[in-house]
This record gives sequence, C-alpha cells and structure tokens, in this order.
Amino acid sequence: MTRHDAGKYAAKHPPDASLDPVLAEALTRAASNGEVTCAAAFRVVEQIGVSPAAVGQALDLLEYRITKCQLGLFGWGPQKKIVGAAPEVAEDLRLALEGASEEGVISCAACWKIAEKLGLSKLTVAAACDHLRLKVTPCQLGAF
Repeated sequence: MTRHDAGKYAAKHPPDASLDPVLAEALTRAASNGEVTCAAAFRVVEQIGVSPAAVGQALDLLEYRITKCQLGLFGWGPQKKIVGAAPEVAEDLRLALEGASEEGVISCAACWKIAEKLGLSKLTVAAACDHLRLKVTPCQLGAF
C-alpha cells in the first residue's frame, strides 16, 4: 500500500482481525513517527518468533508505515526506491533468479534466499531482478 493509503492499512484485513499485544508492544517500540523500517520489522520477527506475514498484518492494524525496504524497492524518501537495474548479472545469479521466478514474477522471500545462498546483498539481487525485468511480489510483510 502506498503513502496515499496511510490511515487505511487495516482495511486490508477482516474487521475481526486481532492484534497480539506482545507483537503490538514490540512494534510500537520499533516505530518512529508512525513508521517501522523493514529491518526493524524483521528484528521483531526474530525476537518474537512469528512470521513476517503476522508482523505485516500487525503493522497494518497499528497503521504503521513500512519504510526502507531491504531490497530497496520502496520507502526511501522522495525517490521511493534506491535500486536500479544492474549493468550486468552474473550467470549463477541469473540462473537462480530465473529458476525461482514464474512468468516474470519472483517473491521477496525467494530474493532473500538467493542473496543468502550466493553470499550477495539483497540490493544486488534486487538490481539483478530489475535488469532481468522480474517483478518482485509478494512482499514478505504484505506491503505489496
């Protein structure tokens, strides 16, 4: 959801969606000015032992905006994204991305796994996706 959706994030979920108080407290501690960075959200995933999807839903219910996507795709100020197409893509990375994608789409989670497996930064993998014209979706936190 975009900045224009601010204040309406909870509308993505059923009206009876509940918010775990422990998770809400951890996210409130991680928040600054109604925003939580992707990295901070994933620290909460590790600390509390819940799924990224659960953290994403809690962020929505709390109406917190996710910023600074670790793939560089959104939340980086006026320019929104900080990643562009890589000038070239190494063969092993290209093969991994093409193997994990379907019909030009690859998940955020798959990008993270490939980055870890190949010892690359998440931004490098995202830049390769851009070069290969692979759309990254869905976001593990549900932002897109």
